Amino acid sequence: MVSDVAMASVRRLSCPGLPLAVYREVQAHLQQLPGVTVALLPPGPAPFDYQASQVGSMSITISEEFPGHEAIYLEQILDYYAQRFGAWQPAESTTKET
Repeated sequence: MVSDVAMASVRRLSCPGLPLAVYREVQAHLQQLPGVTVALLPPGPAPFDYQASQVGSMSITISEEFPGHEAIYLEQILDYYAQRFGAWQPAESTTKET
């Protein structure tokens, strides 16, 4: 699933029940890659639930300058957390051509 990224793109992923601290850890790891920024998005309008995640999804922005050979590291980081906490689910994906 590794491919060269030729345009700026945004991926939105979620992992139901993933704690805020783990989302922040994933964010910190991904942002170590050049050209990657991550924003944590709030959950939708639902009643507060202590058992639910405090994060609705994670928006990963991959810039045009992102080196294609680094894509494998991005996927390895996501796979590491998926193996420990459950599969990532696509929340929404958009691509911006420039």
